[in-house]
Amino acid sequence: MKLEHETVNFGGLWHSDTAYLKTPPMGTILCARELPPVGGDTLFANMYAAYEALSNEMKKLLAEVTAVHDGGPYYREVNRLIGRADKGREYPSAEHPVIRTHPVTGRKALFVNEMFTTRIMELPKAESDAVLGFLREHVQRPDFQCRFRWQPNSVAFWDNRCTQHHAIWDYWPETRSGYRVTIRGDHPA
Repeated sequence: MKLEHETVNFGGLWHSDTAYLKTPPMGTILCARELPPVGGDTLFANMYAAYEALSNEMKKLLAEVTAVHDGGPYYREVNRLIGRADKGREYPSAEHPVIRTHPVTGRKALFVNEMFTTRIMELPKAESDAVLGFLREHVQRPDFQCRFRWQPNSVAFWDNRCTQHHAIWDYWPETRSGYRVTIRGDHPA
C-alpha cells in the first residue's frame, strides 16, 4: 500500500512475497482501508497455468534446476532510490526449485519471479540470464492473469506458492493503504 509522501512503488514488479526466505510465506491476506478515487488495482498471475503452458522440453530442463532468490539487489535499489543508507545491511537469500510442487494440491507451478530470482544455479550465467529472461516474460502473459479492483474493505487472500502479483501504481499522489497478514509457509519442494 502507498501513502501520499511515498515515491517508490515497492510492489511494482511481478513477485511472490519474500521468496528470498528459506521458508517463504504460504499466503497473504490484504484488507483495503483507504483507496484512491481511481487506480491502484493488483494483477495476479496463475503459476500453475504458467507451468502448464511451457513446452515439454522446457519442463524437462526446469524440472531438475534450482534458482537463487535474493532480496539484496531489489532492496539495495529501493534504498538508493529513497536515499536510505544501505552500507553494512545484509539481505536474506535462498535457493528453491524452479518448478515447485504445491504441498496441498500436488500440482506443479513455476517458482521464479522478476523481483527476487537472480540465478539458475545449474546453468552458466549467460544461459541462466536467458532462461530467466524468457520465464519473466512468460509469467506476465495476460492469459495467466486476473485483475483485482479494490473497493473499500475488500479482502484479497492469495496463495504465494502458486501465484505472483503486481501492484499497479497509477494513483500517485493519492493514498492506498490497508491491513496485511502474511501466513507462515513451508520450504519449497
